[in-house]
Amino acid sequence: MNTDRAHAHPGYLLLFRGRDWDEGLSPEELQQVLDRFLAWSDGLAKSGKVKGGQALAREGKTVSGMNGRIIADGPFTEAKEAIGGYLLLQVDNFDEALAIARSCPGLDYGGSIEIRPALDECPSFRRVKEQLGLVAA
Repeated sequence: MNTDRAHAHPGYLLLFRGRDWDEGLSPEELQQVLDRFLAWSDGLAKSGKVKGGQALAREGKTVSGMNGRIIADGPFTEAKEAIGGYLLLQVDNFDEALAIARSCPGLDYGGSIEIRPALDECPSFRRVKEQLGLVAA
């Protein structure tokens, strides 16, 4: 993956996956996890590396099909890999985003984190513009 600053982009998105990490933990364990997670997230916020983030509700709708004709319930609450929230990081490269993700305390409780570079432009739009000669390839 190219992490060169010449290919700078708006940041890296961490998508937090998993659910119900708290099940089966004692009150003492819950407090320890909460303290660890708050220290982790507060440290990131104070470092200036977080551009934004939000927890996500477990319910929603999925729109698809021509003119958005198909509307289905989703994400599905029974999914083990439901996206529970995200952080948008402003860091120098993918390796730094990876190191931040690897340090998340939630990983110790069955969660996973997807790391995706944020882009200034949709790759499909860029291809179309190139094909139409609107931008240089």
